Amino acid sequence: MRSATFNALAFPSEIPAHTRMQLRQFSGVLVSLIVAAPAALARAEAPAAKPVQMIIGFGPGGGYDLWGRTVARYIGRHLPGHPTVIAQNMPGAGSYTAANYLFNIAPRDGTVLGIIARDAALGPLSGATGARFDPTKLSWVGTPAKETNVCIAYKTARVQSVADLFDKELILGDTGPGTGTRSYPKALNALIGTKFKIIGGFPASSDVFLAMERGEVEGICESLDSIRVRRPDWIPTKTVSILFQGGVAPNPELGGIPFVLDLARTAEARQAIEFLYAGQGIGRPFVAPPDLPAERLKGLRQAFNATMQDAEFIAETKNSKLELAPEDGEHLAALITKIYATPKPIVDKVTSLIK
Repeated sequence: MRSATFNALAFPSEIPAHTRMQLRQFSGVLVSLIVAAPAALARAEAPAAKPVQMIIGFGPGGGYDLWGRTVARYIGRHLPGHPTVIAQNMPGAGSYTAANYLFNIAPRDGTVLGIIARDAALGPLSGATGARFDPTKLSWVGTPAKETNVCIAYKTARVQSVADLFDKELILGDTGPGTGTRSYPKALNALIGTKFKIIGGFPASSDVFLAMERGEVEGICESLDSIRVRRPDWIPTKTVSILFQGGVAPNPELGGIPFVLDLARTAEARQAIEFLYAGQGIGRPFVAPPDLPAERLKGLRQAFNATMQDAEFIAETKNSKLELAPEDGEHLAALITKIYATPKPIVDKVTSLIK
């Protein structure tokens, strides 16, 4: 178009040749600007992407908060329109408050996602009070890590080995229903005869760690990852003792530390413990409301997967001593389906123990 317009331009012959050439060049530039103007105006008027809200189901300072804020800093660059992602803590009831919000209230347009407790997914199955959501209908986005839970005792506690747990009381802090800090020790007291005493009211595991240092409680059953991040010196300096580990399989990094399934004395107890710790395979789950448009859910999952491969994100997780071992949303959704197919007698038994 520019070439045709340029060739059509004619100037009186009495104008000097060099001046006619300058006028033609100027006219060509002007035509180019006129042609480009509509596209430039459209770009200028394009609306910015709506901010995305990242709901964190616990208070500041714990492992979920760290993971939630770390992912929030990077996932926006991989979402369509590169929206700002705003992290917001919504603690309460072991993350049931956040899960209920995501399931029942949050917009179903891809502008809200969050991180909830791995064991919160078991709450509705076990009839837990306050769990008003259906995990099989939530939109599972992915997890950045697989988990190993450990029960630890502070150096001043009388309990310093798993054998001690069957003879002496260990006072634990817990962060609410639906979390392993409560459900694991409570169920194990009945299943294998441990003597945990559980003290509630702590918003996050970081608050329990402070209480341990102050002598207010003596231990916690918590993610190995969370302990290493918040108190990296505790395990190497033997400030705490790892009594045993739990999860879907023994962690090879914890050679010599008893595995919880090996503490079961009966086949029935073993089955119950397997279901009890099924949430460890869920890791640090990021979820979104149910019934998202297929393209929005696909976009969230793709952005999450891209974040897990983002070089700057990976570097930050290493600096924060976070163990990165991601699984995608499809994997989590399939795992939830499998968990919810657990035989009812086993579910009922564990449910009765953790209420």
